[in-house]
Amino acid sequence: MHGLNYAKDADGIVTITMDMDGPVNSMNEHFSPAFESIVEKLETETDLTGIILTSAKKTFFAGGNLHMLLSIQDEQQAEFHANVEHSKAVMRRYELLPVPKVAAINGAALGGGFELCLLHNRRIAWNDKSVKVGLPEVTLGLLPGAGGVVRMTHLLGVQEAMPYLVEGKQVSPDEAKAAGLIHDTVDSLEDLLAAARAWILASKGKMPAAIQPWDDPTRKIPGGTANSPKLAPMIAIGAAMMADKTKGRLPAPVKIFDTMLEATRVKFDVALKIEGRNFAYLVTTPQAKNMITAFFFNLNKVNGGGSRPKDIPASKVKKLGVIGAGMMGQGIAYVSAMAGIEVVLKDVDMAGAQRGKAYSEMLLTKRVGRGKMTGEKKQAVLDLIKPTAHAGDLEGCDLVIEAVFERIDLKNQVVKEHESLLADGGIWGSNTSTLPITRLAEASQRPDHFIGLHFFSPVDKMPLLEIVVGKDTSDETLARSFDYARQIKKTPIVVEDAVGFYTSRTIGTHIMEGAQLVHEGVDPVRIEALARGLMYPVGPLTMLDEVSLSLSKDIYNTQVAMGLVKKEDNPTPNATALIAALVDEHDRPGKKAGRGFFDYGKGTKTMWPGLAKWKKDVDISDQDIEDRLLFRPVIESLKCLEQGVLRNVPDANIGSIMGIGAPPWTGGYLQYVNTYGLNRFVTRCAELAEKYGPRFEAPAIVKTYASEKKLFV
Repeated sequence: MHGLNYAKDADGIVTITMDMDGPVNSMNEHFSPAFESIVEKLETETDLTGIILTSAKKTFFAGGNLHMLLSIQDEQQAEFHANVEHSKAVMRRYELLPVPKVAAINGAALGGGFELCLLHNRRIAWNDKSVKVGLPEVTLGLLPGAGGVVRMTHLLGVQEAMPYLVEGKQVSPDEAKAAGLIHDTVDSLEDLLAAARAWILASKGKMPAAIQPWDDPTRKIPGGTANSPKLAPMIAIGAAMMADKTKGRLPAPVKIFDTMLEATRVKFDVALKIEGRNFAYLVTTPQAKNMITAFFFNLNKVNGGGSRPKDIPASKVKKLGVIGAGMMGQGIAYVSAMAGIEVVLKDVDMAGAQRGKAYSEMLLTKRVGRGKMTGEKKQAVLDLIKPTAHAGDLEGCDLVIEAVFERIDLKNQVVKEHESLLADGGIWGSNTSTLPITRLAEASQRPDHFIGLHFFSPVDKMPLLEIVVGKDTSDETLARSFDYARQIKKTPIVVEDAVGFYTSRTIGTHIMEGAQLVHEGVDPVRIEALARGLMYPVGPLTMLDEVSLSLSKDIYNTQVAMGLVKKEDNPTPNATALIAALVDEHDRPGKKAGRGFFDYGKGTKTMWPGLAKWKKDVDISDQDIEDRLLFRPVIESLKCLEQGVLRNVPDANIGSIMGIGAPPWTGGYLQYVNTYGLNRFVTRCAELAEKYGPRFEAPAIVKTYASEKKLFV
């Protein structure tokens, strides 16, 4: 019974302690046969009074073997399905054992871990911040395939179970108890097994204690079945909302919802089979493979320090200086203070600095109002932020981040005036989205201590930090910057210095392709709708308005003036001309002014009628428009990898999703090529290039990888 320790006491209670090889318990190749052996032994016990399942590790159970799930191909679906059904049948035998069973949850029980808990008549958890329960499979393009969908639907009803199944909501022990996911909590880990034993002994001889709710013939599913008239409106609304949210691109939420409804219509064991069939289908979809790769493997590599220089001691920022208390600076101050860092927030005058601090107060007040923070904690965070107009207050900062306007002369001036105030060994970070870090570092006395820290707006919500390494940036500076990113709970990607770095350069191709389509005569409404259908957060024209058309124009002109780009190399000159015309000839600088591609009123947004000037009949398919909007940033990501701007594939995938809104079902712009098929991608690029220009030609790296039968990993 590999990794499952079996102990029976004098009272007839068997305690099964999971202690599998590796850092966590999981459904690896050893679990299923070991669990089946356990069940066979339990079935032969003659004086069994109860069962406790617990863990010897900090995590209760980590869920399925994602490496194995990634390897399943279409032709293996039937065999995989058969194995799933066998495992579920064993779990069902365990669940039907006629004695009370307790899950003693001592750590995180997510996915398959919580499905194991649901097999038990009583679920008791240690009330600690390290403990979370839930079924997050939907975030990986899957559904809970070990009975989780069916049991949760029976336990809570369709409406109440939806957040946990369709959204993958995870909760603390207190929240889980209030929602009915678990029955009780203990404040001390030492009390957990004692509480489990006490409940079993108190239940001795009481058969209802050993019967699951869904096996009680007198019990009805909370809220009714899918055939109930009172559920009909909710089902209709839920289906419509799901269709709008997934755009037909994400099959998992739809399959989960369908399985939930079926679970209310058919017998419990039949519903388990429907769930298993849907699970086996989802495992083979490209969306699941993309999302597992990105949101589990890639994200773990990024956050685990895959791009951090090795053999450099970990560090923490104690005193941070932020120069510029505008939108970016105030957000940086907030997230840093929330991490317990002392922050000096400097602006040109005290009024500006205080406005910057007021932003933190506003966000903290909202947290208090939502019950997420106490008034005392709010004040403690605010006390960490010191607004100032005096440069001397930055004395002794171990990190200073300048977040002033995107002008190289202004940024150079700020460096020269404040760099000497850094603590010994302190580092300087420039929050810029486009200006070359190596050029900015020319104003520094210590270019090896100079680095780019590109935050995304709004800083308090966006999870990504793009760290940009200049020509002279030292490994120690990079390591310390990486550690600061993790300290403030940001996900850091590391890129080399180049025009637009990775994220700005790549998102630029997507939004400019949208403007190019407008110039060609395509209906702007159609462009926006198709982009949203791809699951972009907003359409490219909306994004251009939000970035600011005037800023886009100025950035391009600045790059030309600095010799960073050449006009003759512009892949979408008509898009550039269109934006210049909107700004210079029609006074439409963007959303902030209320005028861009759209007209903005109080809570309203309508397409500017003047765009009709460019509209004409164009023979172009929806598929071509979708591929143009998606392939441009994919191609640019490939070029960034080819040119060494990107150091690795995980940074590309996570950066594209978390920083610039790549559709989650793609798994990121490089992972998308893997499941699209490299040869197929090269062929489609050639088709688009022939029709729309050389910007769609596949980079050489794709052809090389295809010939070598390699994937982007």
